[in-house]
Amino acid sequence: MKKTIRVFAGLAAISALATAPLSCSSKHRSVNSDNEQNSSQVQTDIPATSEAAVKDMNITWLADYALAPADNGSIPPALALFQDSFGGSVSYVLAEPGKKLDKLTNMINAGETVDMLPYDTGDLPEGVLKGLYAPLDPYYNYLEMNKSGLWDGMKPTIDRLAYNGQHYVIPYSVSDPQILTYSRKLIKDNELDDPYKLYTEGKWTWDTFMDIMEKFVEKAPAGTKRYGINGWFGQSALLSTGHTVVKSEGGRLVNNISDPSLEKAEKLMQDIVQKGLYRTGWRDYYPTDLSTLFFASADYTLGASNAKNGDADLMAVPFPKSPDADGYYGVSAFNAKMLAANSSHGEAVATYIMCERYAATDKKLAEAAKKSATAVKKTGNSIDKSYVTEEQYDALMSYTDPSKVVPAFDFGCGMGGKMYSPGDYNYDSMGVIDKLERTFLDYPDRAESWEALRDGLSAIIDAEAGRFNK
Repeated sequence: MKKTIRVFAGLAAISALATAPLSCSSKHRSVNSDNEQNSSQVQTDIPATSEAAVKDMNITWLADYALAPADNGSIPPALALFQDSFGGSVSYVLAEPGKKLDKLTNMINAGETVDMLPYDTGDLPEGVLKGLYAPLDPYYNYLEMNKSGLWDGMKPTIDRLAYNGQHYVIPYSVSDPQILTYSRKLIKDNELDDPYKLYTEGKWTWDTFMDIMEKFVEKAPAGTKRYGINGWFGQSALLSTGHTVVKSEGGRLVNNISDPSLEKAEKLMQDIVQKGLYRTGWRDYYPTDLSTLFFASADYTLGASNAKNGDADLMAVPFPKSPDADGYYGVSAFNAKMLAANSSHGEAVATYIMCERYAATDKKLAEAAKKSATAVKKTGNSIDKSYVTEEQYDALMSYTDPSKVVPAFDFGCGMGGKMYSPGDYNYDSMGVIDKLERTFLDYPDRAESWEALRDGLSAIIDAEAGRFNK
C-alpha cells in the first residue's frame, strides 16, 4: 500500500545537527533535541509495502525520552507512518538517564512488558551478554530488508555490527559525524591547501593534515602563538585507520591492540603534541581568536561556530584518512532501536524500525530537514545564535553517507566500564578505550611510550574479552 502522511518538517530526528556528541558511535537523544523545530508540516508520500500482516501493533517503549513528547504535539515521521499506515501505537515507560539497563533488567525479571529501546553504546555486546536483547534476524521480512532500494548502502554497516552471527543493532541512519572545522580565510591568507578540496580529490590524509598544521604554525606573526588543532579527536584518529581495538572474529571478540595501524595512530597523536600543534582545553565553538586552525568536535558545534566567527568562512571535513586505510573511516552515531529479550512484539518492533528507515530515506523529509537546519536561529534581541550554510549542510550529510565515509565501530566501546567509561576524568579509573584516545593528548606524563601503554592495557582487554568468549 501507499500512504500519504502529513508530518512535522523541522524534526531534529532527521537532522544531523540535533545532539551533542557521544563517542563510540552511540546515539542518545534528549526530549528537547528531538523536537526543537515543530512549527511547520510537510506532505509526503511514504510507501508502506510490508506484506506481513501484524495483528498486535502495540509497542512498549522504554527510554528516558518519549518518541512524541506530549508537551508540544509534534509527531516524528516514523511514528506518524507507524500509526497511520499500520495502526500502531507506542506506550512510553520512563527510564532515568543512565539507568536504562537497570530498569530493563528489573522489568524483565518482574515479567513486565518491554518491547523497544533506543540503542546506546553499552548495548552491544554488554547488554546482549546480560540477556537483555533479542536479535532482529527473524523479522527481516517485517524490516523489508530485501526490498530493492530501501536498505541499499546501509547493509555493510548493519553487518559490521553483527554479533555472534546475529543482528541485534540495525541502524536505519547515521548522524552526528565527528568533524574538523576550519577557517578558509586562514587557509587562504596563509596560502595553504584547502582541506575540503583535498578531501573531494581523495588527498585528505594524515600527511597533508600534518603538513598544513605545521605550515600554519610556522607562519605565525612575530610575538604570537599558533596551534594546529583543538578539541576532541583521539577516537577519530584511531578509527580513521579502519582498524579497532577489539574486533569480532569467528564469533569471538579478539584483542587487537597490537595492530600496527593503531600504533601509528597513537604515534600520530604523540607527534601532534610534541610538535606543539595541540591546544588543550575544551571549547564550545571554533576559537574566535583565529590562532588555531582546526577545531575537532561533533557537528553540533558548527552552528555556534559560524555565529561566533562570521567573517572566518568556516568549513568542515572528516578526520583525514590514514595512508594505510582503504578509504575514509569516521566516528558518527548509529540511529537504531533495540528489541527487548522478553518482547512478544518482535514483528511490531521490526515494522516500526522499517518506518524509521522510510523516514530516513524520504526525499521530501530530507528537504524539510535541510531547510530547518539551515535557518538562522535568533536570540531574543535578534542577534544570530547559530546557523549552518547549505554548503556546510550538504558536506555534513555526505559524511553520514556510508559509501563515502565508513561509520566505524569498535566492540570495545560496548564491553562495560573497564573498557569504556565516557565522562570519567579520573585517569586511573577510566576505561581502556578512553586511555587510548586521550593519554598522549591530555595525559602525556602517564605513559613512557606507546609500548608501555599498550602492554599495560592489553591484559585488561584479554580479561574483558574472556567474559564474552566463554
